Amino acid sequence: MNYSVKSVESAPVDTSLSNTAPEKHLEGWPDWSILVVDDEQGMLNFLVKTLAPRCRFVMSADSAEEGAQWLRGHHVDLVILDISLPGQNGVAWLKELREQGYTGEVILITAFADLDTAIEALRAGASDFILKPFRVPQILNAVKQCHERARLRRENYVLRRAVAGTRRHHAALVGDSPAIAALRNSVERVAAVDSTVLLQGESGTGKELVARELHALSHRSQGPFVPVNCAAVSPELIESELFGHARGAFTGATRAREGLFHYAQGGTLFLDEVAELPLPIQATLLRAIEDLKIRPVGSEQLVPLNLRIMAASNRRLADEVAAGRLRKDLYFRLQVVELTLPPLREHKADIPALVQHFMEQLAPALGVAPLQISAQEMDFLAQYDWPGNVRELRNLIERSLILGSLNVSALYPGEAPRAPLASAGATDLATMEKLHIQSVLDSVQGDKTRAAELLGVSRRTLERRVAEWNSL
Repeated sequence: MNYSVKSVESAPVDTSLSNTAPEKHLEGWPDWSILVVDDEQGMLNFLVKTLAPRCRFVMSADSAEEGAQWLRGHHVDLVILDISLPGQNGVAWLKELREQGYTGEVILITAFADLDTAIEALRAGASDFILKPFRVPQILNAVKQCHERARLRRENYVLRRAVAGTRRHHAALVGDSPAIAALRNSVERVAAVDSTVLLQGESGTGKELVARELHALSHRSQGPFVPVNCAAVSPELIESELFGHARGAFTGATRAREGLFHYAQGGTLFLDEVAELPLPIQATLLRAIEDLKIRPVGSEQLVPLNLRIMAASNRRLADEVAAGRLRKDLYFRLQVVELTLPPLREHKADIPALVQHFMEQLAPALGVAPLQISAQEMDFLAQYDWPGNVRELRNLIERSLILGSLNVSALYPGEAPRAPLASAGATDLATMEKLHIQSVLDSVQGDKTRAAELLGVSRRTLERRVAEWNSL
């Protein structure tokens, strides 16, 4: 059986049906694709004429079979579906669509309905139910509500992804060192434009935090922020994860699925560890960035994008290009604006502010009181080089809050931390030795066995020294 698939360009329009001008509240929906399925040519013409000026693309079909042809090869955000159709009726086809994984909105329309029919339609997965005849404001209001429902569903999806992972803390950059002050100034300037941003820096320096700050300060702040860890997705699934796929696109694709690019529409897509992407996917990503369109796996339709792309890597991408692991053209496309985050060892002056920030942030969440950090303990923190950067410092504060005291010895496994002599104010050897031993004892919460191991002496020797001090 051959079907003639019609689109808005070819469907005849009866201009006598409606002379209503496009409603202002529908502006801002240029990316929506709508499929209208009805066997009455007059109703098709009416809906196409009403919706075409307000939406990006409107397709029409006069049967469920013809509509299914469209859905197999095209991205459709909304289906307006008549219940009474030749062959398979609208409710039966809707049930089949939901079973196949179609997640878009569906409005059912009919001239003959009762309460039982309406209940059956809603149980089948209809978003709305409208009785014929209806006027232009009715159908526009229904479409508007579907658009809002789809937006909320996308935001809920993004929220679930954020909550399911490690707790994320939305805070501005902390610290007043020259390095952080310069970074903060750059973030404020870059946030105002829509250019692609590349964030480079060692693991734990806060690349995602900066990306979230850029998003929060941008005009897209009301849209979703969708982070993707490219290193955590298998190479076999990354294309589908990013771009989505059509039903039957590959073995096991029993349902259509929308990708993360879709869920980031109107907001920001953050590609963390972008250098981990396989080379074939890099080419697809490059085309998506350049054209602002994606093609879901197994689909024939290009889906327009309205989002900002940020990428990050803990490796120098110029070195990855030289090694042949990253496409040079993708590197240059991502590098429109490049921000490098300094490691913590290069702005240790910010450690006190970071400690205070993490104390205030984590203590209420853990249900404990903040710890008081002495000047000597702060000096110990300043001695350390922090290979894990700010993330390592945060983990130390969280662990210390749980244990009830700052566990400095955890930073120096197998050796005692060096006592900060300048701050001790001591000049004679005996006093300096006492201060050093006392600081090690404090760092292990008075555990003499552990302190003796760190000091390289026996527990008996340590106890003798302490007894001598106590007898004075």
